[in-house]
Amino acid sequence: MRMILAQIGDNKTIDFAVKEIARLIKTMDSLVVLDIRKYKNKDFSVKNALWIGLDESIKTSKEDGIFINVKNGAGIISGTNERSVLMAAYRFMYELGCRFLYPGADGEKIPKRTLDYSLINADVKETPDYNHRGICIEGGVSWEHVYNTIDWLPKVGMSAFFTQFFTPGTFFRMYYEKFYKDPNDRDFGNELSNDDIDAMVASLLDEVYKRGLIYHAVGHGWNCKPFGLDDSGWDIFEGEIDKDVQKLLALRDGKREFCGGKPKNTNLCYSNPYVQNRITDYITEYCANNPKVDYLHFWLADDAMNHCECEECVKKRPSDYYVDMLNLLDEKMTKAGVNTKIVFLIYVDLLFAPIKERIKNPDRFALMFAPINRWYRDSYADIDLENLPELPEYQRNKEFLRCGDAPNVAYLLEWRKIFDGKDAFNFDYHLMWKHHDDPGSVNIARLLHKDMVALCKLGLDGMMSCQLLRSAFPTGLSQYAMAAALWNKSRSFEEVADEYFSAAFEDAPNEVYKYLQEISDLFRLIRSRGQGEEFKKEAILNCNKVKDNIKAFTKEFIDRYKDNAKDWHYLAVHAVLTDILADIYIAAFKGDKEKIDPLKAKFKEYIHQSEDVIDKVCDVNNYCKNVLEMYLNAHLRYI
Repeated sequence: MRMILAQIGDNKTIDFAVKEIARLIKTMDSLVVLDIRKYKNKDFSVKNALWIGLDESIKTSKEDGIFINVKNGAGIISGTNERSVLMAAYRFMYELGCRFLYPGADGEKIPKRTLDYSLINADVKETPDYNHRGICIEGGVSWEHVYNTIDWLPKVGMSAFFTQFFTPGTFFRMYYEKFYKDPNDRDFGNELSNDDIDAMVASLLDEVYKRGLIYHAVGHGWNCKPFGLDDSGWDIFEGEIDKDVQKLLALRDGKREFCGGKPKNTNLCYSNPYVQNRITDYITEYCANNPKVDYLHFWLADDAMNHCECEECVKKRPSDYYVDMLNLLDEKMTKAGVNTKIVFLIYVDLLFAPIKERIKNPDRFALMFAPINRWYRDSYADIDLENLPELPEYQRNKEFLRCGDAPNVAYLLEWRKIFDGKDAFNFDYHLMWKHHDDPGSVNIARLLHKDMVALCKLGLDGMMSCQLLRSAFPTGLSQYAMAAALWNKSRSFEEVADEYFSAAFEDAPNEVYKYLQEISDLFRLIRSRGQGEEFKKEAILNCNKVKDNIKAFTKEFIDRYKDNAKDWHYLAVHAVLTDILADIYIAAFKGDKEKIDPLKAKFKEYIHQSEDVIDKVCDVNNYCKNVLEMYLNAHLRYI
């Protein structure tokens, strides 16, 4: 069979879309003969071609939309912009049976089949339900991990990537540090410098641009970089603070010093005109010099309750001074002719909306809601907006009600009263930590999907997921469901889950789903923080149920299918780890606390032995840290 793939125009994103269709079709059926052509415009004299590119099938727009009308292998694959054409290309291949479950080649499920014209049909015209559909870098990463994520985004209709910080050094160093003292590794010189990491990021940004993705940049760091301080991580400052810098730091308890010794976490004296002008000048210059940044994030320090207590700063809330700087920044950018969109952050102390100041030009800005202290017990869908908790009065540098799901929403709605800009989105952490509190990873996937469906209820136009880039262990269902809901909030979770498990575990999809759901549900009971001897007995029974389920499932399915696909390998590793985790809880509930540390050591030893198997889907160091320290230790305090 022969197919004509006819590219319209010379855009690099559309060129990539054509190449991806060709790659995937040849993977499905290597005998298909592809005739790839490039035309300046659509040529109606060419018969039976599959045209790919912008044409008049759908109106052009910055917002995404796809148009596919293909019958018997001929027709048009188009979109509202070049990025949308690439998404349409992947959607076309989805209609032919391809699935893109998680980042990396192993996440592509391309059916092998003999193609003929009668099988190549698709008719789709859609726009996504939310405009913001992105992922922000977090966790330990290699160049390949970041590339895999960027490559995956348009395959599932995601549109944006966020590199975070001027130099996202901490994330790369977190991964590459394991090689520094490895005697078997080649000597590449010193540990990774910021210049090394910037060079890797430059290469990765080429991949972002090639796909036409919306690029978000920086975030935290404006309290550091303009003043000569390193912003690439949360390192403790060593040496003596420059006097000219020290006088600009927030005054707290009569002292101007770094919060916890970390510049990144330290707020400045934001009432100081020099601070305001230095930061806003620096941002304006950065945007002018980096025109490919679509959304520039202007955040303050990455910590709470450390704002300046000087005589001038206490006259207004931190959010009032934040708005002062936003307005000043808009004036400078307008004067300089810079059109970059600026993202401001509702986060920790900034959850309290300003009292006096108002944003003068809402069109310049996007509001980003970052509820870092959510409990994830309730979905946004379940929060009663008419009966939200009463919020406390703001008290500078005092602990306040910022935990829980409903209180965070209450803070957001206070901000929405004074910012009526249309551009607002969620910045949430389901896959930063909370997925490691759900060993089966099904309940967190369901919650994430439900939250995405409900974002419109909060007046939010999508999600920038602050997540470990490797979040597909034991499965990638959570981020797959997130992407599905951001594109089409009408799709049920069950439909998405069935699709995922059928593609990943075609030998026994229903059995895998049931098995992981049971693990999720049993650990929810085990970790419910009940009290008393009866609860402990019940918890031990549930731990043994986990172990019995793992043993039976491994014997019947994992041992039989683990050589069929990487997904089964991941389940095999996960089964061993979850069995050990159940043993830790049994020891804790029985009072055999001397057994806990050896079992933790066993857990760590096994996961590190398995790192080569799960490296592309699991952030091993953060997995250990979150499972064994953040969550396990917290639960043990209640036992």
